[in-house]
Amino acid sequence: MSDATIERHRPRVPPRRPLRLSWSDERVRGAVWQALVVGVVAAILWWLIRNTAHNLEVRRIATGFGFLWREAGLPIGEHLIDYAPTDTYARALLVGVLNTLKVAVVGIVLATLLGTAIGIARLSRNWLLARIASVYVEVIRDLPLLLQLLFWYTILQNLPGPRQALNPVDGVFLSNRGLKLPWIEWEAAHGAALLALAAGAAGTWLYARRARARQMADGQPRRVWPAGLVLMLGLPVAVWAAMGAPWTVDRPALRGFNFQGGLTVSPEYFALLVGLVTYTAGFIAEIVRAGILSVGQGQWEAAQALGLRHGQVLRLIVLPQALRVIVPPMTSQYLNLTKNSSLAVAIGYQDIVSIANTTLNQTGQAIEGIAIIMAVYLTISLSISAFMNWYNARIALVER
Repeated sequence: MSDATIERHRPRVPPRRPLRLSWSDERVRGAVWQALVVGVVAAILWWLIRNTAHNLEVRRIATGFGFLWREAGLPIGEHLIDYAPTDTYARALLVGVLNTLKVAVVGIVLATLLGTAIGIARLSRNWLLARIASVYVEVIRDLPLLLQLLFWYTILQNLPGPRQALNPVDGVFLSNRGLKLPWIEWEAAHGAALLALAAGAAGTWLYARRARARQMADGQPRRVWPAGLVLMLGLPVAVWAAMGAPWTVDRPALRGFNFQGGLTVSPEYFALLVGLVTYTAGFIAEIVRAGILSVGQGQWEAAQALGLRHGQVLRLIVLPQALRVIVPPMTSQYLNLTKNSSLAVAIGYQDIVSIANTTLNQTGQAIEGIAIIMAVYLTISLSISAFMNWYNARIALVER
């Protein structure tokens, strides 16, 4: 193709008009209005900050975050790290952040699994199963979340005491003191094995990427599961065995008026988790159902013509395509579950909101306490959004 032909097909760019310092030029008007808006917002913020500082000074209220390093004297019944009332407010708030993350992370995983199952059940050919799933969605979504949390907490509080605890499975006890489960005595070998599992999962993912790249290059499929089995099972077991293979199960036992040993799931955490999971799963179910229905019927027919069973069509053909519709609204539900966990204060679970409220009541520094709560939820929400946006971009269709 000649240079003249290329020049003829090249899109023409309109000439750039010179900037005129006149109100009739839309660029000048836009710059003036933007500067005016920024100035008004800055003036409002300056007035709020100055007025707040003046009021705090008049009332002789201390400001700053120096209180974080004072002794808290705050009892916290449930904590993932070592904590005592003699520790600082900073450590108490850290315990609250970890308690919030414990609810959010576990809740997101369980709500995703339950919501996906219910969403698929709503499309089932079994009339009874589809109707039960529909009733679940309609009832759960129409009831306020706070009411559901109080409902589950009341049920757990009305369970029998430890001496009459329910014992559905050997070593598992359910009472008004919570859920008691057998648990292993954690040692250094278990932590090393867990790190080896994480390393094995990363190695499996890298090996799978390389195998797919080589298959695209030469057309020869390569098995990933043998390497994954070695990395994700053999490596952790080898590390665990090399460090002595400790395996001591700590089983709960009734001693006096309560159980000792094992893993304890408090009634507050249990009620909060069940309430958040069941409530959010109702919304996720509708998102999954809508995503599946967005895939054309021709995809089902083409896959069935190849001899694939219904479950295989759903798992291998439909759901991967539906994810592009499911992921964006699913992100909103993950954020809602995380923010709704702040209702834990209503049933006595000590998350970041509960501990920060107690802290600001004891210290009188409400602005700093509320700022900490806002910063924690903003950080968690932005982290979830960043991860989901990355995943959504990864599964997006790439035009050629």
